[in-house]
Amino acid sequence: MPELPEVEVLARYLDSLLKGRVIRHVKVHRAKSIRPTIDGTFSKRLTGSRILGVGRRAKFLLFHLRKGDKEPYILLGHLGMTGRMYVQRAGRDLPKHTAVSFRLNRGEFVFEDTRYFGRMTLEVDVMNKLGPEPLREGFNGEILFEALRNCRQAIKPKLLDQTLLAGVGNIYASEALWYARISPRKIARRLTRAHCEALAVSIVKVLTEAIKQGSTVPLDFSGDGDGDGLFYYGSQDKEGEYEERLMVYGWEGEPCERCGVSIRKIVQSARSTYYCPECQRG
Repeated sequence: MPELPEVEVLARYLDSLLKGRVIRHVKVHRAKSIRPTIDGTFSKRLTGSRILGVGRRAKFLLFHLRKGDKEPYILLGHLGMTGRMYVQRAGRDLPKHTAVSFRLNRGEFVFEDTRYFGRMTLEVDVMNKLGPEPLREGFNGEILFEALRNCRQAIKPKLLDQTLLAGVGNIYASEALWYARISPRKIARRLTRAHCEALAVSIVKVLTEAIKQGSTVPLDFSGDGDGDGLFYYGSQDKEGEYEERLMVYGWEGEPCERCGVSIRKIVQSARSTYYCPECQRG
């Protein structure tokens, strides 16, 4: 599932394509993909709206829209596990698993989703429950320390709690803990202020580096070819053009880059965790 950096890269890409365009016609191909909004409300609200820009909050895409002289509003998008969002030439056939499509004044926006776990909805209350953005100014170890001081859960699965931090997912949690030299099994409330400061710095580091790498990768959201058209940090393309940069995730049995001890894999809260038993003791 795409995490914060992949969604950020996609948001920037879509913003460059969609800003200023007008939604002329809306077609909901699968009602499940816009719930709890209903088709009639969804289509009526969006038709005639101008796209002011595309941003991100946590793992959500925020489509900022305005209709006429009314107040701006937000259309919330989430890719789920298999979602793709791109702009194609007007008149082209839509893919089999199109969930929602917008005919624009130039081109056609397509939200395609094979497994239909993604969403595009006008219901935005979910954002009220999200924790702070780790890449926003002011995020630091003290924020983590205060949020974790009474938590009895292991730190790795706790980092996936979106009410703690918005957008951090499984891959980046493992990577950040490795950089901070913190065991993924360490009980969250046992992290000292020094631990939390090191972890905050590491989270910002891995997320920033991933976005930086993604911003230099030529992306193709035309809907053609294999895969979902998204950038994934640490992945290589078919020609091996991009350097593998993940330190622990997916490297079970391989030597740690820092100490040479074999990377281990465990399962925490039904998610895979990778770590170095030497560098991340405790």
